[in-house]
Amino acid sequence: MADVHKPYNTTYIIGITLVATLGGLLFGYDTAVISGAEKSIQAYLIQPLGLGDFAHGVTVSSALVGCIIGGMISGFLSNRLGRKRSLLLAGLLFFTSALGSARPEFLFFVKDEPTMGLLLMFNFYRIWGGIGVGLASAVCPTYIGEIAPAEIRGRLVSCNQFAIIFGMLVVYFVNWGIANGQTIAWINDMGWRYMFGSEAIPAGIFVTLLFFVPETPRYLVLVSQEHKALAVLKRINATNERAKAILGEITSTVSETAKSKIFSFGVRVIVVGILLSVFQQISGINVVLYFAPRIFERMNIAAARDASLFQTVIMGFVNVVFTVVAIVTVDRWGRKPLLITGSIGMAAGMFAIAILSYFDIISMLTLVFIIIYSASFMMSWGPICWVYISELFPNRIRGQAVATAVAFQWAANFLISSTFPRLMNVSGAFAYGLYGSMAVVSALFVWKMVPETKGKTLEAIEKIWKK
Repeated sequence: MADVHKPYNTTYIIGITLVATLGGLLFGYDTAVISGAEKSIQAYLIQPLGLGDFAHGVTVSSALVGCIIGGMISGFLSNRLGRKRSLLLAGLLFFTSALGSARPEFLFFVKDEPTMGLLLMFNFYRIWGGIGVGLASAVCPTYIGEIAPAEIRGRLVSCNQFAIIFGMLVVYFVNWGIANGQTIAWINDMGWRYMFGSEAIPAGIFVTLLFFVPETPRYLVLVSQEHKALAVLKRINATNERAKAILGEITSTVSETAKSKIFSFGVRVIVVGILLSVFQQISGINVVLYFAPRIFERMNIAAARDASLFQTVIMGFVNVVFTVVAIVTVDRWGRKPLLITGSIGMAAGMFAIAILSYFDIISMLTLVFIIIYSASFMMSWGPICWVYISELFPNRIRGQAVATAVAFQWAANFLISSTFPRLMNVSGAFAYGLYGSMAVVSALFVWKMVPETKGKTLEAIEKIWKK
């Protein structure tokens, strides 16, 4: 039943959103599972082959190659298959990658005999899952943004970021639970396999539930299925009149731009989308997420790996709390104020860590500034970047424009993550100072170039670029 006090069916919309955000949860799960397993992979595959920091960095971040591929093809797939079937494909990629990463020896190799071929096969499975991550990272916010009413779109798309962070928190718990009380030898032999394999459970649930959600009305209009689009809009909205009015808006914008290419609305909208994606990454967030256990071990707070993993769990809770702050405020305060405030907090946190690193002061104070940095990101750039990506682009070019922005995002992610181990060996102070500087630049970029989209329909946002 629709809520009589609101112009939309809250229960139905929340149900759809929860299913879609499972893609975000798997996004977070897949990208963070490596944080508990990377030292075991180093011991099991990298060191026996006599390989160094570069091979370790590339292996840890190899899934990001798949993320770039997934992001690049997401526009083509979401336009050809639809948003829903693209998510189904992403779920299948998550499922098969989880099993393959847990047992890379399957069919072709022998357990406990590390070879270059086995290392390449492990990286193949991680890249395979990364394609699912890249696909889900583009299509999940697009799906939610196209389903959600304008009044609550920011909150609902932000829920996808909450799911990403919650997925990371879940896998931190899983990794810690697997490693807790076990010997390093067992973790290096079997524990990391359980870590990767555990992802198959949420992936299977995601694929199953997707059969019960609709395609988005905006995609249905794009493929000339207006009657199906209207049926979905009637379920989403409280009145048939509102549903018909929204369908009219969608139909008019699609017909006006039937032959649009990616730059049909000018270069600026594409550049803004790409730079939002790039700045989300080059401020260093995934350095903290991927390498968190190792960073905590270097702090000498606790020597044991399970203790460092537990500290990562604590940080995961902080991330969840501050993502909720963004969900609560994004449709009230607006997108730009949150992004600028977050950039300032991120810069302060990173510069403080750089100073502590320069003077070789590694203590609980370091953990405090890591949390300040991470909390600032989670209340701003984490969710708000995805909100913008889901709503910034006009209807007709949304698929290819989102794909372009997401591909740049994952490329920036790969660059930062794969170079971090080497940068740390050169100078930790320089690395953290560089990320802090990027946070300052990101604030200036938002202030000067990014429009506010709070409360606007997707069709109204399109008119900004027409001007």
